[in-house]
Amino acid sequence: MNETPRSSGPFRAGDRVQLTGPKGRMNTITLEPGKQFHSHRGVLAHDDIIGLPDGSVVTNNAGVEHLALRPLLTDFVMSMPRGAAIVYPKDAAQIVALADIFPGATVVEAGVGSGALSLWLLRAIGPEGRLLSFERREEFAEVARANGATFLGADPQNWTLTVGDLQDALPAAVEPGTVDRVVLDMLAPWETLDVVTEALKPGGVVICYVATVTQLSRVAEAIRASGHFTHPQSNETMVRGWHVEGLAVRPDHRMIAHTGFLITARRLAPGTVLPELKRRPSKSDYSDADVEAWTPGALGERQSSPKSLRKRMREATASADLAKTRDAEADGNADADEDAPGVG
Repeated sequence: MNETPRSSGPFRAGDRVQLTGPKGRMNTITLEPGKQFHSHRGVLAHDDIIGLPDGSVVTNNAGVEHLALRPLLTDFVMSMPRGAAIVYPKDAAQIVALADIFPGATVVEAGVGSGALSLWLLRAIGPEGRLLSFERREEFAEVARANGATFLGADPQNWTLTVGDLQDALPAAVEPGTVDRVVLDMLAPWETLDVVTEALKPGGVVICYVATVTQLSRVAEAIRASGHFTHPQSNETMVRGWHVEGLAVRPDHRMIAHTGFLITARRLAPGTVLPELKRRPSKSDYSDADVEAWTPGALGERQSSPKSLRKRMREATASADLAKTRDAEADGNADADEDAPGVG
């Protein structure tokens, strides 16, 4: 069974299609025979889209034209069902680049959320790589699994999604010194540094995605204090679009500004003592009161309501079932074509 989404060819039942209306409004649908897409500007039959090539323009019953395209991974993660907030594409791209996620790598991810970052990591490591993801909440893991199956058309064989705490589950999942990269998207990544240190190869990369300055400071000091990593490097990414039409060239009125901080460090060889940086004295010490203010309880964690999570789980599971059925039928048709007698 395929583990990559079909990226070209005519639209078929089970495909996700992004419809863009005349005013630029986008809607993503999953094609089902006999179904219809309804908007305030008319009705568009799914059957009118099935069989058309990617990049076609279709007209609804009111004469309104829509551009039909297969969604890119960026489009998919922004429109898929969410159990938790996602890592935005701008940050996912930086994580792949800064952590140097490469084909064939063994990557550990903690804090799966809705599975957006998992999809980027799976694409980067390729079929020969291995992704081990850990998520504490079963309902988030279920949404992530379904989103992965929806986009990929199957449950990837090189993706292991474990429900549990990284500190408890990682030592049993990997041998010491066998992991190339660790990606931490969690409230208190500093609490996991011991098991991360044990799992990483010398020279391996740990990258943490945190939302607040207090988290950033706490994890940076924990990395320094461990003595097992290079000096941490921190940054944030902001994306500003531009309006370009003829001579009207200007920045967009809105931009994607702060979503989170990224902090990276590399694992030192056992027994290595990192030379201290020569820098001016600064007020970098912190007290017990400061540490208390940095605890997960003080930082707070946004929770989705049970009703909202159940809805997201139903949506994600339904999309995954459609995608799996589509690919199973496609594989069956391909096998039938191979077994058919040739025409002389």
